[in-house]
Amino acid sequence: MASIVIPTEQAGDDLHWLRQQSVPVIAFGEGSAAAADVLVPDRKSAEAIAERAAKWPQAAQVLVQVLRASETLAVESALDVESLAYATLQGGGEFAAWRQSQPAEEIPQDENDEPVLLNREGNTLQAQLNRPALRNSMTVAMREGWMTALSVLEADDSITELQFSGRGSCFSVGGELREFGSAPDVATAHWVRSVHSPARKVHALRERICFYVHGACLGSGVELPAFASRVVAHPKSFFQLPELQLGLVPGAGGTVSIPRRIGRQRTAWMVLSGRRINARTALEWGLVDALSET
Repeated sequence: MASIVIPTEQAGDDLHWLRQQSVPVIAFGEGSAAAADVLVPDRKSAEAIAERAAKWPQAAQVLVQVLRASETLAVESALDVESLAYATLQGGGEFAAWRQSQPAEEIPQDENDEPVLLNREGNTLQAQLNRPALRNSMTVAMREGWMTALSVLEADDSITELQFSGRGSCFSVGGELREFGSAPDVATAHWVRSVHSPARKVHALRERICFYVHGACLGSGVELPAFASRVVAHPKSFFQLPELQLGLVPGAGGTVSIPRRIGRQRTAWMVLSGRRINARTALEWGLVDALSET
């Protein structure tokens, strides 16, 4: 059994019962049910999510276990749990099957010198993702560019705001898939995520950070902005967490940042359904704070 599908009134609010379940609990119908991982309006929608969970049962199971556990943890501890879970799945068969299905490709060389452009105007530091040809995917070099920008903010108290934006057609399509699984081993990958984590720094400095996002905001392209105190989205932006089909869970902090904005159940829905939400829905849910054409 890859999921439990039940009406909301049957799910109820017993969180102790929920934490005893080893698979996703999908509740359907009107009303609320705290003892569910996902709430949807009808049985058809619930069964569609259960069907997707059955394709990647290990990732679906780990996802809901992480979301349940991290709900009551401090952000820093929750990030540790996410990274350990991500490492576990990187060593699993579902991720291995996805990697085998991918063509062997090298990442195209980009003519731009800097993955993240920094510019200071008065007390404002502007950081612009500068890999438009790669749709600002999170390569190792891009991550280092993020860390540089955040380190500058951390070191200089005279900077009142760091403004992140992206060049090209979108803010970021998330992790660079051609680099996934390229670490020597999963323990080293966990160490890197712990020590060189943009998520931890964005969270620590969140009151002085604002993101201006547009176009596709996938994976880390929404997970990292969600840590900041303010996110402004173009009205045509869209947001998606596609990690399940890779046999993974969000690994850039999304199981921590996004639930703290939209709740555990909507976060689980985004991952398990794989569906995108538009800017208007993101605003209604609280994933972003404002919409702007500029």
